[in-house]
Amino acid sequence: MKKIKALQKKILTWYQHHGRQLPWRTTTNPYHILVSEIMLQQTQVDRVIPYYTRFLTTFPTLQTLATAKKKQLLSNWSGLGYNHRALRLQQTAQAILEHHQGKLPADYEILITLPGIGPYTARALLAFAYNQDVPVIDTNIRRVIIHELHLPETIDKKKLEHYAQQLIPRGKSARWHNALMDYGALHLTVRTTGIKPLNKQTTFKGSTRQLRGMIIKKLLTKKYTVLQLQQELPDQRLLAVLTILEHEGFLTRNKKVVTIAKE
Repeated sequence: MKKIKALQKKILTWYQHHGRQLPWRTTTNPYHILVSEIMLQQTQVDRVIPYYTRFLTTFPTLQTLATAKKKQLLSNWSGLGYNHRALRLQQTAQAILEHHQGKLPADYEILITLPGIGPYTARALLAFAYNQDVPVIDTNIRRVIIHELHLPETIDKKKLEHYAQQLIPRGKSARWHNALMDYGALHLTVRTTGIKPLNKQTTFKGSTRQLRGMIIKKLLTKKYTVLQLQQELPDQRLLAVLTILEHEGFLTRNKKVVTIAKE
């Protein structure tokens, strides 16, 4: 117990002096934190900040997001990547309004039934929106716990969660997890510890993900024929990607004219 208290004090003290001032850390509004958590999925913090601010200016409430037109929604997301997150976020807003009286559920089992919310995001929402003492383990937090507790890098997920749970200062979950994230991102980095992340992010340039984003970006400006898109985006994957985007609800094709889906 003394070792745990000492570790908590060390990291929280470091955070007090060196922690990042991020806009979603100044609020306990569950909707704002939901937006930040979806945006932060597989995206660097610095890239998220301007999108987060603009998004909440355009869609200040669950209601405004739930009823937004798809073109407006994607226009405010375009450039952030993984555009399907925007659609899932809107679907989540609609589900919360329809089934949960407009309040983000404070229950893990309910949260993971919402579109685009998996185990990690559900725990993050509980910790940051409701300050619940649940373990939140991203790549930075994983590295800090392994390093500070001298655990093997091969430790399995369940055991790591057990250790993470024991470390949470009761009633300070939100601050603790913010501190752990920054301690790992800024102090105990991959370079200083040699502890590598479990998964490496795939290269963006030349990827299907990049092509998807380029298509959406063009369609947000005007209508295109398939031929025009082929001329401006000469990529053999184009037709297949258009079919996928249509199936996912991003766009519609009518007599060879391609547009952002209206609903």
